[in-house]
Amino acid sequence: MKKILLVLFILSCYSITAQTEEKDKKDILAVLKDQRLAWSKDDIEGYMEGYWKNDSLKFYGANGIIYGWNNTYERYRRSYPDIDHTGTLSYKINDISKISDNNYYVLGEYHLKRNVGNADGFFMLLFRKIDNDWKIIVDTSY
Repeated sequence: MKKILLVLFILSCYSITAQTEEKDKKDILAVLKDQRLAWSKDDIEGYMEGYWKNDSLKFYGANGIIYGWNNTYERYRRSYPDIDHTGTLSYKINDISKISDNNYYVLGEYHLKRNVGNADGFFMLLFRKIDNDWKIIVDTSY
């Protein structure tokens, strides 16, 4: 009887963990969807809502590391000054994996359809649950 109870307990723990991970992934995908929609409306500030608003945010791209939410925002504003440059964003998410409690990484591809020429690239994002919200704390895009 003890073995049966132990097996049932382990199975219920596994089920709860799997449900939590699925909800986490769904919530992370919702952040990415909100970002995609904001970007495609040339709303960089709305796009930035997906990022951790902190000086410890890291963005790593072709020009090296940028530290902090404000610096990352300014980089986006300079690089994408208007709707012709932001265009329409789409993603292909290739993987979302749990690293530890409240930490996931996302691997994907981005595609920009825009008037000044289309752009495509790859990204790896590190998401952390902060104050009950999923935020990007590290973005590596190229």
